[in-house]
Amino acid sequence: MSTPSSLQHLIDSLRVLPGVGPKSASRMAYHLLQRDQAGAGELAHAIMTALATLKHCQLCNTFTESDICEICADENRTHEQLCVVEMPTDLLMVEHTLAYHGLYFVLMGRLSPLDGIGPKDIAFSRLLERASDGIVKEVILSTNFTVEGEATAHYLAEMLRARGLTVSRIARGLPVGGELEHADPSTLAQALVERRTLTG
Repeated sequence: MSTPSSLQHLIDSLRVLPGVGPKSASRMAYHLLQRDQAGAGELAHAIMTALATLKHCQLCNTFTESDICEICADENRTHEQLCVVEMPTDLLMVEHTLAYHGLYFVLMGRLSPLDGIGPKDIAFSRLLERASDGIVKEVILSTNFTVEGEATAHYLAEMLRARGLTVSRIARGLPVGGELEHADPSTLAQALVERRTLTG
């Protein structure tokens, strides 16, 4: 017996989520249709609303409903520091440490040649423009301590130093291979405090 096309489409659509394989997607689809149709409707509405209202902050590239996000619009932040992270979830983790009071830039990805992701596929050019505004003095590279995150940090460090900026890297208070969104706030705070300046 074949799966109805609309059900199969739902299952296939759920598989776009990270870590969701065919079996998990199938379980989710059946749960939403059989056990929680109201939740399914709410989920569909939330996704459509997010797609219609969210955009990238013109300064830091994170998601926002305004042209400029709340953090970038905050005059009390330290505008001379720019913390570069891979994803908005990483930005939130750094914020939760309460140890950093500067501004951010979100790359929305990282270099990954094996996945076909190069410098043109993430917001490198926007970062360089943002960091070269004459106000930013230090760029703190807070990409993950994965192979891809380290490669991204190295690539960015070379370009940013060439523009006369001080470039630092968060300290390895995080485990090698770890990702920021899974770190506890105290470990991440220590990594920020012990960041080091990168030299050529």
